Amino acid sequence: MNQKRFTLFRLMTVLATGVCFVACSKSVASIKLPITIQNPTPGKHNSDNSLSKNSVQLVIAKETPTPDIKANIWISDALPDGISQNLKLPDGFNLVSDPNLADLRLEISTENVVSTWVYALVAPFPTITDSVASSALKDYWLNGQDKSLSIKSILLDQTTENVFSQMWGKPDTSVISVLPDDQILTQAWQDMDDLAIIPFDQIVPRWKVLEVDGISPIRKEFKPDGYYLSVPVSMDEVTPKAKQLFQELDKEQFITRSNRDPNLLTTVIITGTTALVRATAHLMEVNGMTYPDQDIRDILRQADITHVSNEIAFTPTCPPPFTLPNSKLVFCSKPEYIQLLQDIGTKVVELTGDHESDWGADAIRYTINLYNQLGMKYYGGGLNLQDGEKPLLLVHNGTKIAFIGCNAKPPGYALASATTPGAVHCDPGYMLPEITSLKEQGYQVITTYQHLEYYSYKANPILVADFEKAADAGAVIVSGSQAHQPQAMEFDNNSFLHYGLGNLFFDQYNEGFPTRQAFIDRHVFYNGHYINTELLTIMFVDQARSRPMTLSERQDLLTTIFKASNWKLGK
Repeated sequence: MNQKRFTLFRLMTVLATGVCFVACSKSVASIKLPITIQNPTPGKHNSDNSLSKNSVQLVIAKETPTPDIKANIWISDALPDGISQNLKLPDGFNLVSDPNLADLRLEISTENVVSTWVYALVAPFPTITDSVASSALKDYWLNGQDKSLSIKSILLDQTTENVFSQMWGKPDTSVISVLPDDQILTQAWQDMDDLAIIPFDQIVPRWKVLEVDGISPIRKEFKPDGYYLSVPVSMDEVTPKAKQLFQELDKEQFITRSNRDPNLLTTVIITGTTALVRATAHLMEVNGMTYPDQDIRDILRQADITHVSNEIAFTPTCPPPFTLPNSKLVFCSKPEYIQLLQDIGTKVVELTGDHESDWGADAIRYTINLYNQLGMKYYGGGLNLQDGEKPLLLVHNGTKIAFIGCNAKPPGYALASATTPGAVHCDPGYMLPEITSLKEQGYQVITTYQHLEYYSYKANPILVADFEKAADAGAVIVSGSQAHQPQAMEFDNNSFLHYGLGNLFFDQYNEGFPTRQAFIDRHVFYNGHYINTELLTIMFVDQARSRPMTLSERQDLLTTIFKASNWKLGK
């Protein structure tokens, strides 16, 4: 073999080896580059650089990653927006539009549930109805009629209509109204005879969340299983290999598990006047320290934070009930009476009351020390003015909550000073900027007033002015602690103002029917925001003890208060 043929043979051997190596490599993309190897003809040479028909093309590999397709997945277009908008498709999963080509299908189903989306049945806040049966709701949805639902229509957005059409069947179009989600609340308040179905994460204070079969999603004890408006989203296995793929799938990374996380929910109960004196104290001594709460303790204990406005100082020198003439209105409580506050799970004590200083400075110091020993926090009064003015700051389940309060009556009722303990007199020049500052720091501010007392369901204009100023400064809840009967309420933007709740523990049973009625307000916070309020209603049965109202008693009170609030009633 002459030298030229030997050199060509060696070059072709090297090239062939390279091609074989590339062809056997994994996960590569190939490109072709021209390399000319001419068959030599004795005495002749090609003068151009173009490939001749005898030239060889060399394939050179360029390594690029190619997806390793594990499975095809189909996603139903009837899923809630919150799910479909936040899906993170894992590597190796190919999205297909035809469910028949899928190994796995993400859809509304009860098999292999990977997410549960919670919806709420809601109505305008001044609605008398509290609960709806699921059978009535579905019958109205499908057939446009049910005697127990005297409503005009069900409002919902298009996605929600798609979801529940999948769940319940196609609705009677004459009884549903599909609107953009940001128009539903306005329309409901305009009509006042509509219900709406909304995702849990769209609940706002102006809605009343209705129970469905006695279950409400804004309560701490709520479980999605068995709730009629829970939507199960499932990863259904279609092909034989899908079962293993489903087990290997990191579902936490793939899909949002729910739009309702119980670890982001906080409930705060606000109550009215407490004064453990006179007949209330007498019945406690006769029947036991926890006699007054025996029918309502479970309600009060359920909250994450239970507030009590206790107007009376504890002291070891307090005499038996009725020892002092009623005309003097000088009150104290025996230390053992605090067992009642412990029994209802009191976390926060408001000290804005008129009678905090009745038994003197030492009694206030003794009382505050007692609260500290029992882990009860206080605000609105204190060991001195500086102590009483400072807001009470709490954090629960990621929500920052601030309590701030004062006594708005003439200064003689609020005696805290730079050197003396007592309730704090209202100073708008301090409190309103403080509310704004707390809001800017991310706190949900609850402001309470011990304000002017009056016996009427309607709101006093003097209170209205002060309450609205607090709301405008940034308070989300403004509540009156002074009222001995229930009083009106209003919304200032999304802030809830309740001018008076009535008594929690106080002996005014014989002072007129309205003083036997009272509210306990349960405020709901979620993911750092105030979202709703439940109005719990109680009726006193004697000078100390109350119980939850009957349905007719409750409907009567709600009707009276909503009318006093100048609201049109929802059915």
